[in-house]
Amino acid sequence: MTNAATTQPPRSMRRIALASMTGTVIEFYDFFIYGTAAALVFNKVFFPELGAAAGTALALATFGVAFVARPFGSVLFGHFGDRLGRKGTLVTTLLLMGFSTLAIGLLPTTGTIGVLAPILLVVLRILQGLAVGGEWAGATLLTAENAPTKARGKYALFPQLGPSVAFALASATFLVTALTMSNEAFLAWGWRIPFIGSVLLVAVGLYVRLALEETAGFKNSGPVSTKLPITEVFTSRPAAVFLGAGSTTAVFAFFYIGVTYLTSYGTQQLQLPRPSVLAMGIVGGIVFALTTIASAILSDRVGRRKMVVGGNIASVVAGLVAFPIIDIGTVWSFGLGLSLVLGVVGIAYGPIGAQLPELFPTRFRYTGAGIAYNLAGVFGGGVVPLFAAALAASTLGSLGIGLLLSAVSLISLLCTLALPQTDADSLAEQDAQLAAA
Repeated sequence: MTNAATTQPPRSMRRIALASMTGTVIEFYDFFIYGTAAALVFNKVFFPELGAAAGTALALATFGVAFVARPFGSVLFGHFGDRLGRKGTLVTTLLLMGFSTLAIGLLPTTGTIGVLAPILLVVLRILQGLAVGGEWAGATLLTAENAPTKARGKYALFPQLGPSVAFALASATFLVTALTMSNEAFLAWGWRIPFIGSVLLVAVGLYVRLALEETAGFKNSGPVSTKLPITEVFTSRPAAVFLGAGSTTAVFAFFYIGVTYLTSYGTQQLQLPRPSVLAMGIVGGIVFALTTIASAILSDRVGRRKMVVGGNIASVVAGLVAFPIIDIGTVWSFGLGLSLVLGVVGIAYGPIGAQLPELFPTRFRYTGAGIAYNLAGVFGGGVVPLFAAALAASTLGSLGIGLLLSAVSLISLLCTLALPQTDADSLAEQDAQLAAA
């Protein structure tokens, strides 16, 4: 089987890459505005009787609920993505995310409908998790399965820019609301604006995605297997799933500590002004984007695994030094520490847009890559921030959070070293290995 991706002309690849990034930015923007709102306001409007600390912890727990849903989303949408195609599946995930986000923006508070409000909030957050669980793999396959073999890392970085751009955009949106209205107005209705306004972004994303064609890799993948994709993943590539997930866990841990926990930490523990914390979030998102770009491009030259190994080593060090910098307590030290946390994420995150797809054959690549990615999200993005809140309240304080991040980075480093070195031809090689088995 040959890799038809090499026949895509540069102009088509640029269009595909930008389309994959646009959709990913929109989906992660919708995902992240929830995290920002959870850190800033949901403790007051959905859990008002619990107090600031307990309310914030429970609000962040509802943020983590989506990470439990994400692997199920990768199985559900991966099944249809591997059976019916990447394009139609990605349109569906975008619509589901758009509906869920708009509904959160329109949701009555606890003061209006009582306990039903937080219950509905959790349900809608689960739907968001299902949507984003099916998003990442499909978006990366748009580029990875169409890209020239010697530039897969370069083109696969475009969907990888989605989280960094989305975080900067989400921070900017909340910054605008913070600068243009009082705290009372923000709590009463201002927090809803980013959720409701995201409908416009979803419309743009749908327009872009509907104009795309199916990926070259999927169109040339041959007859559909009679086996379920999830069955083939765990019978043919179980090690790739779990090692891939372990390799990526530190990425999620650092990123979600940066985009959710530190927003709350900066405003509540450090007592920094909310606009200043949000402005530093924009800076951190830019730093994350820059390291993602550089690392992904370098991965075409030196290999995916070397770059991810380097990112995990940098994360071990960053975990130990980031919080002492943040705890200096100034706006600029907070911005420096946040940029360090997010900057090391990009080193490992950039290459995995090509690395994880390269671990699986075409006919169950959407499912396999999606499960690996989203299992990492459960542990790194869902569990670690909850432990961080408990550690901050213990005698270890912020030092305990840094030690936790470093320990997770060591685990990711060992998993990365156990993965095979993927190369520029491995999409075709994976298909050939499956055909010969």
